[in-house]
Amino acid sequence: MARAWRGLFGLVGLAALALQYVLMWITPQLDALQLTLNFFSYFTILTNVLIMSGMLLPAVLPNSAAGRVLASPRVRGGVTLYAAVVGLVYHFLLHATWDPQGWLLIANVLLHYVMPAAMVLDWLMFTPKGRLAPGHALAWLAFPLAYGAWTLAHGLTSGWWPYWFINVDALGLGRAAVNFGGLLVFFLGAGLLLVLIDGLIKPRQSGAAEGLDFSPPDRSPISKPDGS
Repeated sequence: MARAWRGLFGLVGLAALALQYVLMWITPQLDALQLTLNFFSYFTILTNVLIMSGMLLPAVLPNSAAGRVLASPRVRGGVTLYAAVVGLVYHFLLHATWDPQGWLLIANVLLHYVMPAAMVLDWLMFTPKGRLAPGHALAWLAFPLAYGAWTLAHGLTSGWWPYWFINVDALGLGRAAVNFGGLLVFFLGAGLLLVLIDGLIKPRQSGAAEGLDFSPPDRSPISKPDGS
C-alpha cells in the first residue's frame, strides 16, 4: 500500500512540477537561465521537489542510499513539516493575491494543496512513529534558513522576490526580516507539534506491532470448576 501510494503521488508531483515549469515558458519575460533560477527560487517548488523525491525514490528504489534516507522518519518528518507550511501559507497569505485559470489553476492546486496533503497523509499512515525528538524541530529549520539566505542574496542582486511578505525592495529590510522571523517561529511551532503528534501516535502503533489487544475485556461469567 505504501509503495503504491508513494509511486502514484510521486508521479503526480513530477507531472505538476513539469507542468508549472512549462507554463512559465508560455509567456517568457526572462532568458532561460533566469527563468529556471526563479522557478527554483520558490519555496513551494523546492518543497514539492522534496515531496516528489520522498515519494518516488522510496517506492522505486527503496534499497538505494537516497531511498533509505528519504524513507527515514526524521527526513519524512521534515518534509511533512515543509509541505504543511506550504499549504497553510499559500491558503492564508497568498491565495487572495492572484487568480490562476486553466492549466495554471491545475498546477496551482496540485502544488499547493494536493501534494502537501498527500505528504501529510503519507506521514500519518506509513511513517514509523515514536522516533522524533524536540531537537528535530530545530534541525528542520536549516532548510527555511538556507532558503531565506538565498532569497535575500538573489533578490538583492536581481530585484526579483518570490513572495510579497519578504520583498525587501517593497517592505524594507527590517519589515521583511520581521515577517521572515515570524515564519521561522511558525516553522518551529509546527515542528514541535509534529513531534508531539508523533509521540501520541506511538503507543497505539507499538501496541498493534506487539499484538496487544485493545478491545474491551470479556465480561462473560467465569465457569466454575464443576462446569456449572
